[in-house]
Amino acid sequence: MPNNLDFTFSDLVAGYVISADPANGRFEMNTSDGRPFVVQLTATTTAEMLRNLGEAYVDATAQLTGMLEHGRLVHVYGLFYPSDSEAGTAFEAKHVLLFGKAAGELKFESPDWWGQQVRRLADFYLDNEFGVGSTTFDYRDYRTDLSMEGAKTSSMRQETDTISRLVYGLATAYLMHGNPRYRDAAVAGANYLVDHLCFVDRSERIAYWYHALVLRADGTEVKVFASEFGDDYDAIPCYEQIYALAGLTQVYRITGDPKLREIIDMTITMFHRYFEDTTSHPDGTPRRGYYSHIDPVTFDPLSPALDDGIRTNRDRKNWNSIGDHIPAYLINLFLTTGEQQYADELESLCDQITEHFPDYGSSPFVQEKFFGDWSPDRAYGQQQDRAIVGHNLKIAWNLTRVNNLRPKAEYVAFAKKIAALMPTVGMDPQRGGWYDMVERHTGPGERFHRLVWHDRKAWWQQEQGILAYQILDAVYGDPLYAKYARESSAFYNAWMLDTQAGGVYFNVLANGNPFLLGGERSKGSHSMAMYHSAELCYLAAVYSGLQRHEQPMDLFFSPGAGAFGGVLRVAPDLLPPKTNKIMQVWVNGHEHADFDAEALTVTLPHSIEPQQVRVRLAPAACTFSADTVDTSGGVARIALAGSLGADQVGVLRGQLDEALDGGAATVVLETDALVYLDPAGIRYLATTKQHRDFRLTVTGARGQVAEELAASELDQELVPTAGR
Repeated sequence: MPNNLDFTFSDLVAGYVISADPANGRFEMNTSDGRPFVVQLTATTTAEMLRNLGEAYVDATAQLTGMLEHGRLVHVYGLFYPSDSEAGTAFEAKHVLLFGKAAGELKFESPDWWGQQVRRLADFYLDNEFGVGSTTFDYRDYRTDLSMEGAKTSSMRQETDTISRLVYGLATAYLMHGNPRYRDAAVAGANYLVDHLCFVDRSERIAYWYHALVLRADGTEVKVFASEFGDDYDAIPCYEQIYALAGLTQVYRITGDPKLREIIDMTITMFHRYFEDTTSHPDGTPRRGYYSHIDPVTFDPLSPALDDGIRTNRDRKNWNSIGDHIPAYLINLFLTTGEQQYADELESLCDQITEHFPDYGSSPFVQEKFFGDWSPDRAYGQQQDRAIVGHNLKIAWNLTRVNNLRPKAEYVAFAKKIAALMPTVGMDPQRGGWYDMVERHTGPGERFHRLVWHDRKAWWQQEQGILAYQILDAVYGDPLYAKYARESSAFYNAWMLDTQAGGVYFNVLANGNPFLLGGERSKGSHSMAMYHSAELCYLAAVYSGLQRHEQPMDLFFSPGAGAFGGVLRVAPDLLPPKTNKIMQVWVNGHEHADFDAEALTVTLPHSIEPQQVRVRLAPAACTFSADTVDTSGGVARIALAGSLGADQVGVLRGQLDEALDGGAATVVLETDALVYLDPAGIRYLATTKQHRDFRLTVTGARGQVAEELAASELDQELVPTAGR
């Protein structure tokens, strides 16, 4: 007999307001895939605004009925009462989450959203690992495992990949903000990795990485070489060696330290010498690709020791050994050096992915596990014939990136194929977000691909969904890509952020509530540090902010003496050629004019000391920038340049809000380089002064800008003053 839903239960509904009936306290909404729900408000329904890490709760209960405009994105958590009336199942809202004050406003698309988030993440990890406000960083005090609140556990274990992930995140936070605390912590971590967890064989010109080390109470170290985890046990998995480079490469990107470059190059040599498949098929065609594991003693990927009857890692390839090179270090290494060997490797890997991973005659998901000859391995370990949703999304994201460098129709077709399929089989259209592992095939009579372990949603898979659809939207401009990018961002920012303790949850339930059991209760673990969350903050700011919404973006570098051969490459990612430009550059706080705006390179002044470089990037068609040049003594100086049109007010808002939130009592707008000021800009300043207590001064205004200010009839603080 069929199962009947004849009991109450709570759940989340994510979607868009279609119509509202305030008199009867209800509204209608549609889910992402167009299914309608009637939502009944009650006397105990509460509403709040989305908040970022570090932001306080903002109640919107009293304003809720007036904010239920058509088209507004909302998340509603409530109770279902099956067969409660003739109309069918009733749904009563208990909590409504709003994503902006206006119907079309999404707070996570504001200029400083992702920047604020990465700062809070960096501070969370630094404060908990090294002490609140720490400015020195001894990585002997670092621990892999952190509790949900960020407290260190009693484990004395340090794992290479987790340190590397943290180092990547800290270097990325510096890249976005220029805070020397983040840079110093990242540099200290990179040096610690090289000194304590890297084996350098200079006779062979290779480097490889220990899995972990254990610190004894007497201060001695016990090195752990082969992996001690799951299907990788007692082998050297390729992906662990890959992720050891993630942190080093990002630190090299900001400092140009030649010692780090040497270790990176020697690790890549190790990949080619021991992991790369240089054999051929019987017909003489090269097999290519990288093996997933090698023997820890012989470095042989075909060693019988890799197939012990329990684990089957002999002569295997997988997504991680092929694709993870691309985002973990290769793209960043190419962006930093411009060397064509890395572009060639990116193209080769993407060719292998497009040739071997599609399996659409059999499944809507890619094939991820292979034997050495690229025949499918559908009985490997826990994965068997199953799919990781995030890996499918990761392929679409990275093929789109590399296509901007080495265009191929196959890359575009494959990425778009994944983008079209994944919302139908990997996304949760009821609640938002992306699932984890699913069966690649449906069984007889089954409508849904079965979820393998659970219906939880991991933070890193949400990242892949956001970045995949953001870059697809930025490059191809399809409204469906924009829709899925926003829905993915909404779920992540609504439910993955721990706004109370800090950091990001490892997993949430399908309904968004955090899952807090076992290792998934942690903020630091074998699988989690700061890599994916910081990568998301940075690239979301690039794809959504810089590319899609044309918001200028500052990047910070700290090149040492002689770094990069004197030429700093500042392209933010692999984006379509000539879509961005350098707008302004500062070196050691002084404006610097020796740069190629279109080539995205800065010629560094000769110096025997490290230099602090700030680069403002903007879309090639951008005509306005707002830059906070100083915040000291309660005074924030913001330099405006170009033409401030009505559609650029958000850029000014981002800088002004950041200054006021940081405690500025006086704001000085320097308008020497501003050639046009739209009345919308004046109205924004007037409204902001009405609601926030600060002194506003404008300097250097002339021409139309001065006339607009004089005609504004605002108080005297808005009258332009002479000079600076």
